[in-house]
Amino acid sequence: MPVRRLLPRDPAPRPLYVTEQGATVGLRSGRVEVTRKGELLSSARLLDVAQICVYGNAQVTSQLLRELFAREAPVCWFSYGGWFSGMAEGLPSKHVELRRRQAALAGQGGLVIARRIVEGKIRNSRTLLRRNARSPRPDAIIASLKELAGQALTATSTGSLLGIEGTAARLYFSAFPLMLREDLRLPGGPFTFGGRNRRPPQDAVNCLLSYGYALLVKDLTATTFAVGFDPYLGVYHRPRFGRPALALDLAEELRPLLAESVVVQLINNGEVRPSHFVTRAGGVALTSEGRRAAIGAYERRLDTEITHPTFGYRITWRRVLDVQARVLAAHMLGEAPEYVPMLTR
Repeated sequence: MPVRRLLPRDPAPRPLYVTEQGATVGLRSGRVEVTRKGELLSSARLLDVAQICVYGNAQVTSQLLRELFAREAPVCWFSYGGWFSGMAEGLPSKHVELRRRQAALAGQGGLVIARRIVEGKIRNSRTLLRRNARSPRPDAIIASLKELAGQALTATSTGSLLGIEGTAARLYFSAFPLMLREDLRLPGGPFTFGGRNRRPPQDAVNCLLSYGYALLVKDLTATTFAVGFDPYLGVYHRPRFGRPALALDLAEELRPLLAESVVVQLINNGEVRPSHFVTRAGGVALTSEGRRAAIGAYERRLDTEITHPTFGYRITWRRVLDVQARVLAAHMLGEAPEYVPMLTR
């Protein structure tokens, strides 16, 4: 039975990012205004705002919150460094049956869906590496990733699947520097990378990766909530206090496509420079200018059109998030025989 064809619209509204410390975000005459100490910093029509993303110490007025709730537009809060810390939205979805099926499937382990998610992540990581790696070509790693993607589909337990994913991640990130310009990644260069680390990230590349992942998880948390899911009840990532496990599930296959590809672009195109990073509290963080550059590149990526490999129509990456959440919902509701991850060739 083929996957039911989904035809998402691509609305005009876009996220509004507020990074100015001490700013207030309010509503005035149908416009969202960002002010600080009485000075107007930016203004946008409420109709054009899909969500508001607040970084660090900024305030959102109650009047604006009520209007956003009525329009099903969330407000997402981040730490100053970019850690996604919370979201406010209106009443939960009325789609009780979907959440009931989600809870039942999560309680059973969700291994069948998890296998496809991990397969998608490994295959997309391999594709990104194959397309962008410079000399010397990591042909052995590319071949190993292909084998591991096949193994993921036959994993017999969540534990073995985690082992396969971990092996694939170590191989992939060992070759990740080969996608960066040689003059930037050599020892002593501004973007040397010795492997994945986080909380806090210890170098500029890991800082960008963590920031990109936070942006992606933020968008998927809002998307899954809008579709009718409980974002905190996953099928692969185990539920834990404060962890949007289902958003993290869907983020796995999309990380190479929407976060890691953006990091490679930011570095190789010179959109981020050493001056865009600061070291504090034992970790590396982006400056305000660096955050603006990263957000701009991520939003441009979301607005890029592709041909969806399953449905064949032209679609932006922004709407791919919605499509993948709805493909998962269709499978959980028995309307599709399996979950099909988003893959690129």
